[in-house]
Amino acid sequence: MTEPVLFAVDSRGVATISLNRPDRLNAMNMAVRDLLWTYLAACRDLPDVRVVVFRGEGACFSAGADISEFGTAPSVIASRRARHDRDVWDELLNHRCFTVARMHGYCYGAGLELPLCCDVRVAADTAKFALPEVTLGYIPSAGGTQTLPRRVPAGVAAHLILSGEPVGAEAALRWGLVDRVVPEPALDAAVDEEVERLLALAPGAPRPRVA
Repeated sequence: MTEPVLFAVDSRGVATISLNRPDRLNAMNMAVRDLLWTYLAACRDLPDVRVVVFRGEGACFSAGADISEFGTAPSVIASRRARHDRDVWDELLNHRCFTVARMHGYCYGAGLELPLCCDVRVAADTAKFALPEVTLGYIPSAGGTQTLPRRVPAGVAAHLILSGEPVGAEAALRWGLVDRVVPEPALDAAVDEEVERLLALAPGAPRPRVA
């Protein structure tokens, strides 16, 4: 079986964590969350790793949570405890490494909330961004109601959260949702430029925390 998340570290001290469910638009299920937790912990504990890059294989970064798993846990209490004990989003927000999100295609739901926890977000000009949870009758549950208003104007955040409507890369850049937009063929080069910029900072330089 193909691993749903891939992990690699290069000689520069750059770790790449790749969502690898392209047939499901990289929808995040429990197995994906557990591996994200595992690999973030590995990056924290490997002293040579300084930058973590998140990417999605295939046509998009991630279309969000895998709703086919909703309601399938044998115990709601056990499921909540597991999410609390392996809180990927808190680990990401408080990680010692710099973090970069490489965004393309659909960046919906958790596929937007994960990048919102990162230090740098680089997007293809064809990317689309949304928090569509309201259309399914629930709220963004991976921190989006908190992190989004810290990145974009309050009115923009309210519209995205309450309407569920997608926005394009140009609007996302204008509002501060992403830091840089480039043509999709130039996306890898732009991400690498940001990585090199972060590597050039003095070792131990603090991350720019979300306020």
